[in-house]
Amino acid sequence: MSAVNTRYSFALFISAVAALFSLFAALSFGAADTSLQDVFNSFLLSNDASFNTRIIFELRMPRTLLAFLAGSGLAIAGLILQTVTRNPLADPYLFGISSGASFGVVLLMAFAGISAGFMLSAAALLGSLLAMSLLILIAGRQQSAQVESMLLAGVALSFLFSAFTSLLLYWSDPQAVAAILFWTLGSFARAQWATLWLPLLVITLCTFVMLSFRRQLNAMLLGDESAITLGVRVQRFRILMLVLSSLITAVLVAMCGGIGFVGLMIPHIVRFFISQGTIAGLLVTSLVGGTFMVWVDVLSRSLLKNQELPVGVITAAIGSVFFLSLLFFRKRRV
Repeated sequence: MSAVNTRYSFALFISAVAALFSLFAALSFGAADTSLQDVFNSFLLSNDASFNTRIIFELRMPRTLLAFLAGSGLAIAGLILQTVTRNPLADPYLFGISSGASFGVVLLMAFAGISAGFMLSAAALLGSLLAMSLLILIAGRQQSAQVESMLLAGVALSFLFSAFTSLLLYWSDPQAVAAILFWTLGSFARAQWATLWLPLLVITLCTFVMLSFRRQLNAMLLGDESAITLGVRVQRFRILMLVLSSLITAVLVAMCGGIGFVGLMIPHIVRFFISQGTIAGLLVTSLVGGTFMVWVDVLSRSLLKNQELPVGVITAAIGSVFFLSLLFFRKRRV
């Protein structure tokens, strides 16, 4: 085995161990006083009906798993967009996909009063597909300017859907506005065992498809002309990747609300240590994203006593500091 393969395998092993430890350790954080020993005992005595065991299995575990799935899915979606557009700042928010999904969900919540269930995911998917369709329509068919047009159109669409969402909130029932606003900032409080199957299925399938197209993704990094020379149908492949990113984002927005900067930040962090054009690199990106979001959720439940901070506020703060630091150190190197 070569040194490069050994390093990739080691990075994947460390990421997997960190993810498993995080999933286990996060179960001990919350309003109720539980320790790692209590969590361990709950797994050993899974039939135990004690108060701590019920809290861990019925409340904390589905929430922690949803947080991991959200971080993993957003990291994969960000990596997809950054690859097919060759823009390191691309993520579902920049392209308006997340804003479109949020608009669809808020529209359903404001006028139909539906706050849970499969209908929210369907509304989010329709909103994200609407944003993606407008994005492709505005970008046009010119290969040379398609990426630049997508970036500009994505920013404009993001502001447009955000404006429509704010208008809906203005017209909504004042009693429902607070709940909708908290949801739009991101939260895993509504996590349930019965609804975890949907994000798990979508993220697993999209990750598998991405892994199967890793050679085409690597070719896209060389530029459209080089990718066409290598046999990649660039426009169709880019649309396919946008659909995958929209699907992941829609499902997560419907269940968790708006969570920014994850798809933007995690691929950058992983790129410092390992190439993302390999199977190991793609899987490491997914694991690091999930691990990051698990600990963000722990912070949201632990920073304030008897209160929960929106997850999106924490990710935005961390992401802003990360990129300001990145710009500062790059400037010093120059």
